[in-house]
Amino acid sequence: MFDAIRNSKRIIQFFLVLIIISFSVWGLESYFRGGGGDDLVQIGKTRIGMNAFRDALRNEQERQRRANPHADPAEFDSQATRDDALNSLINRYLLLLEAQKQGLNVRLAMQQLIAQIPDFQENGVFSQERYEATLAAMQRPVQEFESEFQEGLLRQTLLSSVLEASFAPKTVTNRIIALLTETRDVQEHLIAWRPLVSKVKISDAEVRQFYDDNPANFSIPEQIQVEYVLLAQGMLGSMTKIPEADLRAWYEINKERFAKRPEERRISHILLITDADKEKVHAEAMRLLSEVQKEPGRFAELAKAHSEDPGSAGQGGDLGFMTRQMLVKSFADAAFSLKKGDISDLVESEFGFHIIRVDDILPGEYFPFAEVRPHIEEAMREQNMARLFAEAAENFKNLVFDQPDSLKPAADAYRLPIQKSGWLNRDSKGEDPVSNPRLIRELFDDEVLKNGRNTRVVEVAPGVLAAARLLEHQPALLSPFDDVKDAILSLLREEKAQALAVEEGEAKLAEAENMRVSWGKSQTVSRVMPGLLHPLALDAILRVGADNLPAYAGVALPEQGYAIYKILKAGSQAIEPEFENHLAQQIEFITAQNETAAYLAALRQRYKVKVNESLIREQEQ
Repeated sequence: MFDAIRNSKRIIQFFLVLIIISFSVWGLESYFRGGGGDDLVQIGKTRIGMNAFRDALRNEQERQRRANPHADPAEFDSQATRDDALNSLINRYLLLLEAQKQGLNVRLAMQQLIAQIPDFQENGVFSQERYEATLAAMQRPVQEFESEFQEGLLRQTLLSSVLEASFAPKTVTNRIIALLTETRDVQEHLIAWRPLVSKVKISDAEVRQFYDDNPANFSIPEQIQVEYVLLAQGMLGSMTKIPEADLRAWYEINKERFAKRPEERRISHILLITDADKEKVHAEAMRLLSEVQKEPGRFAELAKAHSEDPGSAGQGGDLGFMTRQMLVKSFADAAFSLKKGDISDLVESEFGFHIIRVDDILPGEYFPFAEVRPHIEEAMREQNMARLFAEAAENFKNLVFDQPDSLKPAADAYRLPIQKSGWLNRDSKGEDPVSNPRLIRELFDDEVLKNGRNTRVVEVAPGVLAAARLLEHQPALLSPFDDVKDAILSLLREEKAQALAVEEGEAKLAEAENMRVSWGKSQTVSRVMPGLLHPLALDAILRVGADNLPAYAGVALPEQGYAIYKILKAGSQAIEPEFENHLAQQIEFITAQNETAAYLAALRQRYKVKVNESLIREQEQ
């Protein structure tokens, strides 16, 4: 499996792009910010907080902006976008947990892939100095880069195994291609509705009745004008100078982030997987621990005999050299607290119970403080600014809520201008903050419209909060009948003319054999070569059996009328081998997508994914 990965330049490019995009979206801040937040998702024993979801949502929104730079910004705040971000986040964790459970080790493959990236080479050969210099220029610690690279490679490797096993049988592929290239020679007779308009008679009573029955069609939406204030993180001013001692203390605490080469430990372990009878597994693990403690030299023997880790049991439990970032937290905390040759007490992770031994230690090498000081200062300023903004946001919310009849106290507290909007309705869209869909929903709430209260504070953009209140309200109005009666008359004439076309067409189709009409020129159509046929027409034609021709089909076509088709001949479209291969690849791709979706669904069942939907709803309000 790894041979295919190592030989694929496209995968190298994919990972490099993935990593660069991740950095450009989140910047240095994401690597200095903890997970935090309430638990949004629980996957087995692994918990994912709201901060991780917010990061995933920002990433998904940025991906959509790059793909559709001219799209309505409101689309990036849709429920579909939130669902995509959440599912992507869950799938990422599921794949990593499964990769760890299977004992996948991609360290060697990762090193070989990195060595093949041209940006890290000199004269076609990997250069460690250029590697470190390039990452330093990107403000990326080596350890963070390799950890993210390795994480992506683990997910890719796991999915590759699914895709390698997924295929569409040749007989199925051939059958689908045969259906796609199945042809019909047809002639068309169209009964257009427009010439029939002159035959339609609409009474004044019908026009009035339609107006009375469909008031929503003729209403002018209610509109509002509001005043609002915005509190943005950038409005809080520059931070005071950070003491040098604080910068150095931060460097020592977070030294692993600045590793040229992180500390690696050669680790062996014995794993007993937790099942329904956890107490029984725990008792067996304690028995094995007692044996290992009495006779440490038998560790490899006991691992081969009892460890349930398929990736390391055969090697006496040897996992090879690992960095802290490659391990789940409880395992890493234990393994990196031991001295060389030490054996741990029993350690529990989401995979089960471990007995860990450290076989060797390769000390890490770190960038000196002076070299990374500017990055630390920037990160600490961002942290302090984020903390200050969080405190200001809480006070801002309280001022807006505690004094609901005015925005002035909140505006005065932070020297914010009170701004006035244009006219807004429930469907208003735009790039200005007051058109944010969440704020629009707040503005049309009864508390705001009827009781004149401030809206709740809403995040209208990353790091930007808004609150608003009503200035003027125009209720929905019904357009006067005289203003719309001509439009109604035209609409009813079109509808009745279309109905006449259908009625005439169905009558002719019922007497198909004796039908005397003028047929259009014969054309050959198929699913991959529909010509100018409407999709509804193509579907109706291909539903007719090919055993007894000529045959007939009829279909009402929107905006056109009613079309009758005379099916003269059935056949198969000859296609170039290149196009046939393209169709086969598309079928394989769809098959792979379905297999991947089924695999991820199975992982969700296996790891018992639980989502706190109420927490998402709270954040949206």
